Amino acid sequence: MSNRKLNVFLPLLFAVVLALGMFLGHKMPGSNNGGATVFFTKPNRGPLQEVMDLIKAKYVDSLNTDDLQQEAIEGLLTHLDPHSIYIPPSELQRVNEDMEGNFEGIGVEFNITADTVNVVSVLSGGPSESAGVQTGDKILKVNDSLVAGNSITPERIRKLLRGPAGSTVNTLVLRNQKQITIPIKRGVIPLYSVDASYIVEPGVGYIKISKFSATTYDEFMKAIRELDKKGMKKLIIDLRQNPGGYLDAATRIADELLEDQKLIVYTKGKDFPRTDYKTKRPGLFERGSLAVLTDEGSASASEILAGAIQDWDRGTIIGRRTFGKGLVQEQYDLDNGGALRLTVARYYIPSGRSIQKPYGKGHDDYDDDIMERYHHGEMVNKDSIKITDTVLYKTAAGRPVYGGGGITPDIFIPFDTSRFTPTLTAIYTRNTFSNFAYQYYTTHRDAFKSYKNAEDFTKSFQPTSELISDFKVYAKKDSVPGLDHLSPRDETEIRTRLKAMLARQLYRTEGFYEAINAEDPMVKKALEVVNKDKE
Repeated sequence: MSNRKLNVFLPLLFAVVLALGMFLGHKMPGSNNGGATVFFTKPNRGPLQEVMDLIKAKYVDSLNTDDLQQEAIEGLLTHLDPHSIYIPPSELQRVNEDMEGNFEGIGVEFNITADTVNVVSVLSGGPSESAGVQTGDKILKVNDSLVAGNSITPERIRKLLRGPAGSTVNTLVLRNQKQITIPIKRGVIPLYSVDASYIVEPGVGYIKISKFSATTYDEFMKAIRELDKKGMKKLIIDLRQNPGGYLDAATRIADELLEDQKLIVYTKGKDFPRTDYKTKRPGLFERGSLAVLTDEGSASASEILAGAIQDWDRGTIIGRRTFGKGLVQEQYDLDNGGALRLTVARYYIPSGRSIQKPYGKGHDDYDDDIMERYHHGEMVNKDSIKITDTVLYKTAAGRPVYGGGGITPDIFIPFDTSRFTPTLTAIYTRNTFSNFAYQYYTTHRDAFKSYKNAEDFTKSFQPTSELISDFKVYAKKDSVPGLDHLSPRDETEIRTRLKAMLARQLYRTEGFYEAINAEDPMVKKALEVVNKDKE
């Protein structure tokens, strides 16, 4: 066919094809109900996405599809393990800040009492201290926002005070009945994970680790070097209520406590090949008596560190059975600004045991596990501990150990159930100790100026009868029952806790732990154990 003839027939050919296409399109399913018609195969979005798209496009009423998607995701995750979680966009920054070990803000700790924002403490060397903010100041306004009244919440205050480092926030505070305007230049505020490190008694150091964040290893190294300068030969590491965090932080600390080329932990999953984590270098505390304190709140990275120490017979685990979280999560950022933290593998400690407790009966059963331990007596009696894994493992020295539900301590210390009297329970739930300590300190500042540091305070300060009387008057305003008929045990608990909370008011977490540990049965047992061990 010549080019001339082709040019004549081409328009006719295109018209026929177009007509055929329109006819076929009309006959295809969905053409009369608003469905999109295409000539090519649609990508398979899956029924979940299809349903979401149809609801968004066709549903009779307006819906917040973000909330709907979050509920759908969370519903899906209930069929997985309890540690695969969705982090919505509104929560991601806070979660990441906690793990990264810092945030950008002004560096104050505050509480809200009587609809008023009170500055409880000011970070030493932080932006607020530099600007002249003092403990006891009451924040009235942040920039143009009034922050008083019953509508104020801690979350709203944090959002107002935090912001990019280098930016300025103007605050109006009330001090000694005078209003003062204080501009504060925001900075990077550390979120410390080593809450305390000090010499408990000559030659014995104590380090409290509250989580394993990006800065934990550096904080630990700083603490251990300072303790070494003070003559530390024996060490107590406190991992109680430590929920875990970064695996890397736990393995690097383990490397400082174990000899070279020892397995710390390995991870393995269906699509996650086995990865071994071993010690690599000479550590700062590979010799010397070591005790590790654990309880039912010690989880994940805490269990890896405690488990490696136990499996290599490097130290003594003291306390109660740990939480039992032996699953590895990876975090994936999502297009909506949120994140999915998905379980991809399991942890196995050097003896080969998994520390993950069972979760086959659903999330509710899993979440109730700690309360179940309490009800069947495990918290007060080691013989009541239920071993879910019957496979026997052995430590390097041949001691029997079990997996399938946390780390069982070498030395068991029962939970003190006497602290749950109606009076003490009311005091704790109403935050009465903390609120009273703040008020008492701000009205008796001069009485505390003679103490040089937390050690001096712990040794020298004793709650007076006048202090206890003032506390009872304050607690009665909080509707705390039974204050006129306290048992000797309640009286002792109140004295001990008041001293610790005042120490915290003066010296933050360092002061609190130094004071509270003086009467702590686990710390006392740890001292007994490390002092018995040979050098």
